[in-house]
Amino acid sequence: MKVLFIAASLLMLSYVTHGQFVVKGTVKDAETGEVLPAANVFLGERVVPVGADGLFQFEKVNAGDYLLKVTFIGYNTHEQKLNITDNESLEVALTPDVYMTDEVIVSATRANDKTPTTFTVVNREEIEDNNLGQDLPFVLNWTPSLVTTSDAGAGVGYTGLRIRGSDATRINVTINGVPLNDSESQGVFWVDIPDIASSTENIQIQRGVGTSTNGAGAFGGTINLQTNIKQAKPYGELINSFGSFDTRRHTLGFGTGLIDDKWTFNGRLSKIASDGYIDRATSDLNSYYLSGGFYGKTTLVKALVFGGKERTYQSWYGTPEAVLENDIEGIEAVITNNGVSDAQAENLRTSGRTFNWYMYEDEVDDYQQDHYQLHLSQQLMSDFAANISLHYTHGRGYYEQFREGDDFEEYGLPNLTIGDTTITSTDLIRRRWLDNDFYGFTYSLDYQSKRLNAVLGGAYNIYKGDHFGEIIWAEFAQGTSIEQRYYDNTGDKNDFNVFMKVNYQLIEKLSAFGDLQYRNVKYNVAGLDNDQRLLGLSAKYDFFNPKFGFVYTLDASSNIYASYSIANREPVRSDFIDSPSRPEHETLRNLEVGFRRNTSGYQIQANYYLMDYENQLVLTGELNDVGSALRTNVRNSYRTGVEIQGRVYLLDWLRVMANATFSQNKIGSFREVIYDYGPAFDEYNIIENKYKDTDIAFSPNIIAGSQITFIPIRGLELSVLSKYVGKQYLDNTSNDNRSLDAYFVNDLRLMYTIHTDLIKDIAFTFQVNNVFDELYASNGYTFGYQGGADYVVRENYYYPQATRNFLASVALRF
Repeated sequence: MKVLFIAASLLMLSYVTHGQFVVKGTVKDAETGEVLPAANVFLGERVVPVGADGLFQFEKVNAGDYLLKVTFIGYNTHEQKLNITDNESLEVALTPDVYMTDEVIVSATRANDKTPTTFTVVNREEIEDNNLGQDLPFVLNWTPSLVTTSDAGAGVGYTGLRIRGSDATRINVTINGVPLNDSESQGVFWVDIPDIASSTENIQIQRGVGTSTNGAGAFGGTINLQTNIKQAKPYGELINSFGSFDTRRHTLGFGTGLIDDKWTFNGRLSKIASDGYIDRATSDLNSYYLSGGFYGKTTLVKALVFGGKERTYQSWYGTPEAVLENDIEGIEAVITNNGVSDAQAENLRTSGRTFNWYMYEDEVDDYQQDHYQLHLSQQLMSDFAANISLHYTHGRGYYEQFREGDDFEEYGLPNLTIGDTTITSTDLIRRRWLDNDFYGFTYSLDYQSKRLNAVLGGAYNIYKGDHFGEIIWAEFAQGTSIEQRYYDNTGDKNDFNVFMKVNYQLIEKLSAFGDLQYRNVKYNVAGLDNDQRLLGLSAKYDFFNPKFGFVYTLDASSNIYASYSIANREPVRSDFIDSPSRPEHETLRNLEVGFRRNTSGYQIQANYYLMDYENQLVLTGELNDVGSALRTNVRNSYRTGVEIQGRVYLLDWLRVMANATFSQNKIGSFREVIYDYGPAFDEYNIIENKYKDTDIAFSPNIIAGSQITFIPIRGLELSVLSKYVGKQYLDNTSNDNRSLDAYFVNDLRLMYTIHTDLIKDIAFTFQVNNVFDELYASNGYTFGYQGGADYVVRENYYYPQATRNFLASVALRF
């Protein structure tokens, strides 16, 4: 089948067309006649920025009908239909938009072409093309240095991403400048806001430290979402998707357009459900979005409420390596080593690749999260604006588990005595709850002149989390009642930051960038933990995070940049409560050097990066006295590499997007800890294995992706999407026996769009994922121990991803 696939791709490349033309022009201010450099000009699927001289040009344009669109911040969008039969020379005059625009809300946290950082912007069209109901990480899968994973294997439910090998706890995420990361774990759970992509206008991904923003420190990257912006005309959309594993997505959206030239409202309701590739890994996701805005000449007020309710069957435990490999002897060893029940043993022996450890009917994660945002922007003078945003997030929910043979003492309960018999353990069902509130404000003061752009910004945020557990059923019990809490503790966190960013044009082609941030963090935990330990800790951090760099303009389409940044980051909740001695905070020193070129025929960006860590926290195999895994500071570690991304319009009917990352990710000195419990498992000794210059776990040396799109006729697109991810290690020992194999996955997507007088667009999408049926896993973990020198246990667990599957969608847009 691969031969046929390659032959089809070559057939695309051999397609010949005639009658190609040049479309060029100028873009000016309709009132002053001044040229508008950096405006964006769209011709069909192609886009090119306007140069410093106000000129734009598209080459190799086929004859046909096109929509020309020109956009520039602070001006009304210009649209006109073109019938190309010859070379075209145009003069476009943009009229100033006298109303405030949505871009001011996110301007303080975003980079631009004059910012010396490495970033990628995913626009609304790209989001719509990739959004078939899977979580946002899979929508972003084709961006540079990014690797996705899905616990359920099909991209719906619990999903995650890594950027440059850094996990979600090290990636700063904001929605309209408001932090999304959980304050305690510092992770992002996309399952809590399903289908947020359908309400997103664009996404900027900054790799490395990036610019100062709000929330936890960015140690791998920053993802900044901007939700729906003002639309002048009313619209409606109805999207239905269906696919393998009984996956369904239903989205209903609307927008009023401008009412009385000042007011606009947008809304969305979504439902996504899937059985998952993994057994019982079902997802039932509901979400909503509603916004209203007032757009005045000098004032913008925008209110949003959005959120979701998810009920997801757990598939967190992964699949044993022996099960994936159908290793009968290995499966029996897993059964023996883990002391499983007869039912679970049968599950291990018979489930195969889609094995799920959990079998209890209601082994679910049930959580709801609601977000409220209020944004106010005010133009104080022609070159000075102020922004303030108030926000509140309420999350509450639990995950439920069936436990077999747990000891009463683990729940603070007395043993049960019946006659002469003392019962010390019981089967039970428990729920672990999290009820949390997150609220605060962000602000910025923006000044812009011809040579100087400056932003004074910051935020103050408060988090209050209540962690507690309930036993809702037990086979044996006394001295307790249903839903009585067996642990209850709180986590409170205050996060304050202030930053000043300055971009100054030193000379005609050289600009300097400076960014200074001060961040203060206070964190307190108190109460009884789930392992019956009393918690009482308080931590305070003061971080100074400086950044500076330069951008040199080579010509109207190209520049080079360089920057050096320092970022600091506090430990996460588990580091505080599990470690007997508090770990040190982490520090990252980040060098970025790059080249950007953007023309009508192609865009390219190439950059080198060095991310040098001090005290990075990693797993070593060490455990605390109740068996929880500990992260330990390693003094020196680094990531360094080269990233290349580009988009080429080879012909008007053929375009190629591709990116590649080549990197090294190393720990200078690493200490692995193995516990030897002795032949009778009645004591333990610690065995230490020391390593030098090892690979950082989950950090592939090569990541590459591409999209080849063929347009044989107007409205029809055939795309080949490919992703290669190199070998990843499950721990930091560089041991090939504890690794994820490299994988190369290809998807095939067919899109056909019809335009009618009644319905603006009718878009049909059919996508075959993993078309070559690649058997691969995108995530995993490992652990080991000994019972004397002759009894060594090492178990690897993996998260296998779906084999060949499909998704189909019909979208009606009015």
